[in-house]
Amino acid sequence: MDKIVKKVFVSGCYDALHGGHVEFFRQAKALGDHLTVCVPSDDVLLMYKKRLPWIPLDHKMSILSALEPVDEVIVGSDPDPALNFRTEFSRIKPAILAVTQDDQYEDVKRTLCAEVGASYVSLPKSLGYEPVSTTEIRNKVSAVTEAPLRVDFAGGWLDVPRFSREGAYIVNCSITPKVSLSNWPYEQRSGVGGSGAWALLQGKDAVSAELGNLVGWQDPAVIMETGLCVWRSGPKPILDLKVNPDFLQGKMALFWTGVQHETRELANMERDYDLLVKGAAIGRRAVLSQDLNLLAEAVNLTHEVQLKEGMDPLPSFGEVAKKYCGSGHGGYAVYLFDHQRPEGTNWMAIEPYLGQFPS
Repeated sequence: MDKIVKKVFVSGCYDALHGGHVEFFRQAKALGDHLTVCVPSDDVLLMYKKRLPWIPLDHKMSILSALEPVDEVIVGSDPDPALNFRTEFSRIKPAILAVTQDDQYEDVKRTLCAEVGASYVSLPKSLGYEPVSTTEIRNKVSAVTEAPLRVDFAGGWLDVPRFSREGAYIVNCSITPKVSLSNWPYEQRSGVGGSGAWALLQGKDAVSAELGNLVGWQDPAVIMETGLCVWRSGPKPILDLKVNPDFLQGKMALFWTGVQHETRELANMERDYDLLVKGAAIGRRAVLSQDLNLLAEAVNLTHEVQLKEGMDPLPSFGEVAKKYCGSGHGGYAVYLFDHQRPEGTNWMAIEPYLGQFPS
């Protein structure tokens, strides 16, 4: 009597094969005797991923077929983002549909399995090294090589979702010198958006990374947008307005306090959010009118909030405005001048940046 072959079925785009895929195929094959891998047709991929495939379909099928655990590669052509393989699955009637633990279409796939008498098996992502996703690979390939940093003028903390206020704003500006993975002219942990820029340079989703650290989204938002920007306070970045920041040329400098700080550790301190909202509203008017004196008023009002929070007073150098950058209590302070800015070992000249991202 012929042996009954226990067939296992998996599906995915597999546009950028990595070790996680290979391990998944090995675990799936171990569930039975024969492994079928289904990939979507180019038309289906375009329909639900809104992009063309990264490599031609025949090349992808050839690569997958060459993998040791894979016995068969087929194409799914059903116009369904969850079940592009429905027709082929019903034809083959495999014993098992194997998926990863984070599969977003579990309910409909379980229903399909019930229709054909197949078992639904969720496999863990168990690797002996750091996992990577196809999206991460794509982002790293397209990652920028350099990025600006930023200074925040008003409304800081209102980009943190739990502190956001409806109708409030955040005012910030991208700055040069730019940074790269090999050239970082700024002090670290200094309040000018370094963690957001670092994530972007590594091809990561920097907004998600910042929010995952329980801080705000303003750093990667303005670094990618560039220019002098006003954002709406809320759970995600929504640009309210943006202007050319040339009127700030030659008017800004960073003062190094000599103390590093960590934003996450300072996030839950008590502060006057009503005064932050007021300062940001003035800052928005300053951006609309491109008025240095009005922007100085917004910056100084925000610094008043910082002093009330317990930050040390900043030294004066004939500036029109000053405040700590980022979460303060150390790091850099941004100074605005209506005359020649000072020079010295504690000073770093910066300029506003309006450009294209990626650069």
